[in-house]
Amino acid sequence: MVTCLPARLLPAVMLLALGLAARGEPPKPAMASHRSFGQSLAPIPDREGFAGCFAGVSGGALIVAGGANIAGDKWTDPFTKKWYDSAFVLEKPDGKWKSGFKLPRLLGYGVSVTAEDAVLCFGGSDSIRHYADSFRLQWKKGKLQTVPLPALPQPCANACGALVGRTVYIAGGIDTPLATEAMHTFWALDLDAQLPIWRELDPWPGPARMLAVAGSHDGAFYLFTGAALKAGPDGRPVRDFLRDAYRFTPPAGWKRLADLPRAAVAAPSPAPLVTSFGPTQFLIVSGDDGLNVTFEPVERHPGFPRTDLLYDVEAGTWSEKEIMKISRATVPCVAWEKMFVVPNGEVRPRVRTPDVIALVP
Repeated sequence: MVTCLPARLLPAVMLLALGLAARGEPPKPAMASHRSFGQSLAPIPDREGFAGCFAGVSGGALIVAGGANIAGDKWTDPFTKKWYDSAFVLEKPDGKWKSGFKLPRLLGYGVSVTAEDAVLCFGGSDSIRHYADSFRLQWKKGKLQTVPLPALPQPCANACGALVGRTVYIAGGIDTPLATEAMHTFWALDLDAQLPIWRELDPWPGPARMLAVAGSHDGAFYLFTGAALKAGPDGRPVRDFLRDAYRFTPPAGWKRLADLPRAAVAAPSPAPLVTSFGPTQFLIVSGDDGLNVTFEPVERHPGFPRTDLLYDVEAGTWSEKEIMKISRATVPCVAWEKMFVVPNGEVRPRVRTPDVIALVP
């Protein structure tokens, strides 16, 4: 059960709405009579903010690192995407971000999970290539330490992953920047093994995908939504927005679940588990439903859906509600201080935000 922050940390909903509007997220009419559960933490000290960052908790602090944004004019074609190695540390929810820390290289769009008092970072990309490298970020005595981890079986970015018990699972992604086919791969790393190595497991019984949403509950790994790829008439990748969902339970394997009410590609991942809206449910915040993928002019894109999806793990059913009331994609979700934190991300195509929003039912 997620509980509220102390009163001093709960800014007025009106201030939150004004802050979102200032960063390109004009408020939209409510679809349902649910108050917003989003609360603002201090924004990342960067004017643009980042998509595809790594994030997690170490030493009691929230760490956000790497990612990319659009350098220069966002609306020219082709535009220029810029990757970063910057890392930021927030030691308490009402504190200020510490900066000046670095990743081993410019890197973004990998998978990150919190385990062993560290942020475990897997794969990712820069402007030239994708990586298989993995490493651990640890916050100790005011320093951000980096320790290598076993490399992925192959280079991979735009995958999803989650920690189930003491095993990290990673699903899908793409292996090169220009890939026209997503990966149909499912990997597992047992953190308790004497010599941890990645195991290649049977993938889910559905299309290959990237930018899916992961989940973890009761010894099982969950895989929601994502995008399949194919080559378009010009040879460039075209996305097929998926609504299917699966659960992997060792040793039983995969089971298909009910389809999502809509696609939620690149929604904050892993999806948090909440009990504030009924029985235990996964909460999938915003994400791209694909309905405006060809919207023109792109600078007037209305943003991603501001509704959220709830999956009841016992009933196996979905509902759609307006809870967080934010537009977000290509961003992790981190459990920290009885909150679920969404640090930065895309609010609409080509537009990032430095805002850091916490789910605080």
